[in-house]
Amino acid sequence: MTTTPRPDPSADTTSVGESGLHIALGGDLDYENADAFVREVAARLAARPEATDLRLGCAGLGNIDSMGLSALLMIRRHARTARVQLHLDERPAHLERLLRLTGTLDHLTGPDGPERDTERGTGSPQAKAPTDSPS
Repeated sequence: MTTTPRPDPSADTTSVGESGLHIALGGDLDYENADAFVREVAARLAARPEATDLRLGCAGLGNIDSMGLSALLMIRRHARTARVQLHLDERPAHLERLLRLTGTLDHLTGPDGPERDTERGTGSPQAKAPTDSPS
C-alpha cells in the first residue's frame, strides 16, 4: 500500500540569521504521488523567495521508486532555479543506496552555484571559451 509523502507543515522554519525552508517527509515517494509532491515543494519554494536553503528531512521516507527519484531531481531543478541549495537530511540507508547506485548522490547533495561550476572548470572567470580557430 502506498502512503503519500506528507510534508509536515510544522517543519517549515526560518532560523535566526538565515532563511531556510525545512520539509520533513513521511511515507512513500513513488509513481502515485511524485508529481503532487513536486508541485507542493515548488509552491513552498515560490512562497519563500528569501529562502537560501531547502532541507528535506528524509528520516520518515518509506519506499522510493524511479518516479520518486525523478521527483527529487525535479525538486533540485526548482531549487537551483530559485537559487536555493538543496539538502537531503537524515537519509535512510535505502535512499542512500539508491542515490549511490544511480550516480545521483553528488548531483542531489553536492554544492550548487559558482563554487560547483568552478570545480567543474566552467565557472572560473579565467576559463577560456573554445575558439573556432586552430592554435
